[in-house]
Amino acid sequence: MAVTIYEALEIIEKICKKKGTQILPIEESVGRIGAEDIEAQFDLPRFDNSAMDGFAVKISDSAKEVKVIGRILAGEESNLRVEKGIAVKIMTGARIPDGCEAVVPIEDTLDLGESVKLPENIKENANIRPKGEDVAAGETILRKGEKITPYKISVLSSQGVSYVKVYRRPTVAVFATGKELKMHYEKILSHQIYNSNTPTMLTRSYELGCDVYFAGAAQDDIESIKNFIKNMLDADMIITSGGVSVGEADFTKDAFKEIGMELFFDKVEIKPGKPTTLGKINNTIILNLPGNPLAAALNFEIFGKFIINILSGREDIYQNYIECKISEDLKNRPGREVVIPGFYDGRQFTPSKKRGPGMVSPLSNSNGFIILDRNTEFLETGNNVKFIPVNFEFLSKNFKDIYTK
Repeated sequence: MAVTIYEALEIIEKICKKKGTQILPIEESVGRIGAEDIEAQFDLPRFDNSAMDGFAVKISDSAKEVKVIGRILAGEESNLRVEKGIAVKIMTGARIPDGCEAVVPIEDTLDLGESVKLPENIKENANIRPKGEDVAAGETILRKGEKITPYKISVLSSQGVSYVKVYRRPTVAVFATGKELKMHYEKILSHQIYNSNTPTMLTRSYELGCDVYFAGAAQDDIESIKNFIKNMLDADMIITSGGVSVGEADFTKDAFKEIGMELFFDKVEIKPGKPTTLGKINNTIILNLPGNPLAAALNFEIFGKFIINILSGREDIYQNYIECKISEDLKNRPGREVVIPGFYDGRQFTPSKKRGPGMVSPLSNSNGFIILDRNTEFLETGNNVKFIPVNFEFLSKNFKDIYTK
């Protein structure tokens, strides 16, 4: 049952649901997704205040000498009032006194002892920060589905918000299969290789905000794999790689089926990574990725990240792109959507020279990829492409056509 990339994403969106919520102190909420709208309770600034160290004056006193009757510090209550011919010394952040029409910086005045000489052409409201200029009471300062950053926490704390409701982190479980593979902490023989996929999926899921755990390495038989799966069904998503093609020793997909996995697709019309499988057992999403490292990583970026975005409760679940130029000619065999890793330097995209599906180095030397439309045969140097970043987050609330044509 082969599907296109867009059909696969549509299926994922239908079967994945955001997780439950919890309440956290704002200091512990960075990187989490807000689960409710939060509105400002009061204006910020809460009162008109001075943007400079200077003098609160009347505009009509431009170019005149005025008497200084006192001083107002930031955070200080004062009943001083500005009248014609009178100035009040005021510090940055201090509340604007009654009658003030502008603040003149100290460096623009001439100190005459108990009075100061003011400059010409003082403008109304100069150097006055008005009440509510930054945040207005009733304004939404955190939207449901929005990611919380340190600067969102800055606004929340300025309103006296101490706790915030957020969506739970998705839990992702990963286990290894394949007797020819060994984990990086094991010794290997000359006919064996290290498993790079499992550490990659674990760390990338963690980087995307998930709680992750490694269940271990299963033996290459159905019963062993079934036991691993049963012990991991408390996770929101199980990720495996390998064992999903048509080889004689590929038991993973069969093991999931015997446990009762509902299958949504088992092939994607994509290169590399056609044998990608999506299923569900109860409330646990199953993502079986290809065994080839580059194919597994690229398919995770397209499908696994989308699943995590939805489970996380965020509003901007769709992948966005940066339109740029390709730096060299690129030939392609049409028929399937083809994923090309490479590097975007801020102006143009350069395809990776190495992009064999079994390689591990291409994405380590890339910062994203493009997806060629199935009908694309040739891109000439300078053609527009749609670069999809991996090393930084660039998402959208609305679906985007990410194919380069």
